[in-house]
Amino acid sequence: MSRTNASERLTRIELLAVQLKQDSHFTVKDLARLHGVSARTIARDLSLMRERGMQIDADRGRGGGVRLDRNWGIGRLNLPYAEAVDLLISIAVAEKMDSPIFLASLSSVRRQLVASFSPEKRKQVERVKSRVMIGTTASTFVQTSAKQPPKRVVQALHQAFITQTELEIRYQREDGAASDRQIAPHYLLLKYPIWYVVAFDHLRDSPRIFRCDRMLEARKTETSFRLLPKDAFKPSIEQEDLVL
Repeated sequence: MSRTNASERLTRIELLAVQLKQDSHFTVKDLARLHGVSARTIARDLSLMRERGMQIDADRGRGGGVRLDRNWGIGRLNLPYAEAVDLLISIAVAEKMDSPIFLASLSSVRRQLVASFSPEKRKQVERVKSRVMIGTTASTFVQTSAKQPPKRVVQALHQAFITQTELEIRYQREDGAASDRQIAPHYLLLKYPIWYVVAFDHLRDSPRIFRCDRMLEARKTETSFRLLPKDAFKPSIEQEDLVL
């Protein structure tokens, strides 16, 4: 089988899995027509899906069809380490916010994720989680000026924060003035819905707090930094005005 055909087949199988979990009734002929292939090809696809452990049921007789058990896939989530860390941190943030909605199963999800890590990975995750802080809700004035930071900025910040390396940013203050900074992102602070970076700013040679949505550009460097205790940033964090 050529690489193109193999790729097409994998894509078709993914679509089949989605279609067969819906309420719609599909026969093999229906699926063949939808995907523009022969009924024999669809039959082979279904056979391969069964070999992979998918629970595909077939109704016998005239008008019979095929369907995939709706519960298939639950408990089979396989996340890369970086994505699992992201999910754990998100769960930690939700728990710290103490929202009564959708929290019933979070502890169980967190325990299962953590259990899948090696002891060393667990320590790494705990260190990252300890660097995420939850503050009070942002004022109405601050919320009205909030905007979505560029995706490339978020990605660079995420990488620098996780790997504990410095970040070069183009930052815009409230008055519109922009400057280039090199910062060490020690902590993240959420004053819902605004995220701040609690960092050491080399331009000012002192701790500073930066609004993520005011970062116009960001680039991860290869310069690592040693984590400072939260107390070193306490005066900045306790400032009433965090619009910078």
